[in-house]
Amino acid sequence: MKHFHYIFTGSGLSALMTVYRMVVSGKFDDKSIVLIDPDTKESNDRTWCFWENGTGEWDAIAHQQWDSAFFIDNSFTKKMMLAPYHYKMIRGADFYRYVKGMIAQQPNITFVQQKVIDFTDTPLHVLVKTETESYTCNKLFNSIYNPMLPAKSKYPLLQQHFIGWFVKTKKPVFEADAVTFMDFSVPQKGNTRFMYVLPFSETEALVEYTLFSHNLLETQEYENAIHQYLENLDSNDYEVIEKERGSIPMTCYPFWKNNSKNVVHIGSAGGWTKASTGYTFKNTTKKSEELVAFLEQGTDFTKLHQKNRFWFYDSLLLDILYKKNEKGGTIFSAMFRNAPPQLIFKFLDEETTFAQDLKVIWACPKGLFIKALVQRLF
Repeated sequence: MKHFHYIFTGSGLSALMTVYRMVVSGKFDDKSIVLIDPDTKESNDRTWCFWENGTGEWDAIAHQQWDSAFFIDNSFTKKMMLAPYHYKMIRGADFYRYVKGMIAQQPNITFVQQKVIDFTDTPLHVLVKTETESYTCNKLFNSIYNPMLPAKSKYPLLQQHFIGWFVKTKKPVFEADAVTFMDFSVPQKGNTRFMYVLPFSETEALVEYTLFSHNLLETQEYENAIHQYLENLDSNDYEVIEKERGSIPMTCYPFWKNNSKNVVHIGSAGGWTKASTGYTFKNTTKKSEELVAFLEQGTDFTKLHQKNRFWFYDSLLLDILYKKNEKGGTIFSAMFRNAPPQLIFKFLDEETTFAQDLKVIWACPKGLFIKALVQRLF
């Protein structure tokens, strides 16, 4: 049975980002590391976007960036200048290629293309079983998400689910310099539904139909909504170049409580997705950095995580959307109408002072949050 210092179950964003940081630190060169995943992570299976103040460490592989953005609902349209922030996009294939290329030069790191079916933290080591073999390690980093954990808990669970089309239109219909964060002018149908648009030129864009809700839709309903949206932009003549779809869990379930001394849960399996928005890439850059810094000093993963006030804010929003899913448009519209995007970004990045927190919170419908606060407390 092969033994490693560190095993990663899964080789997606969180695992690759963490291993990348271990390599960059230079403090794990003498440790044997293996990533186990049935997928080779070579296709362009997803798109990540995030806002960032100025330049950043991933600019070299950024596919596109924008300096302005739209927020739209039925009552107003607001075009916002984002400076000093930029909104950046990274394609999954570019990230995998870049990080795996660097990892391939490390003789202490290997990839195994197998499916993990179980793991156990025993008194001697962590035992990992795949469909064909078994391995042991000192420390395990698990990124395999278990949807049953939040589903059976007291914490609300929603999904950010979407289908996106990369389209090319015959005539110019997009404003190439501005993303559309949220367009709530589409029919809500009792949910939180919006269009999200990343333009690459006046005739090319990624157009996504996105919901924050309990249940996924039939494929045709997403695609009908995208088609109708393009028609409303006066673009009946277009070509669909590529499609993507996804479903991101939105929950404040305390995944870290499932950590043991030698097993840590990372990525969506560890609650690394920002619960109130579904944004993952920016959170993963921070969480992976914190994890590697901890690994350099500590050995007991049960001491890794502590809740903060932003976790509580997220839980209030999810409480509202879980009970009144149609209120999402109202909440986000009030926020973007009454607060500058720079302050909203800083708040969602969990970098604001408490006084700045209040400015964002009070920009939202107060009655909804006061009622959610009372219900959460009592």
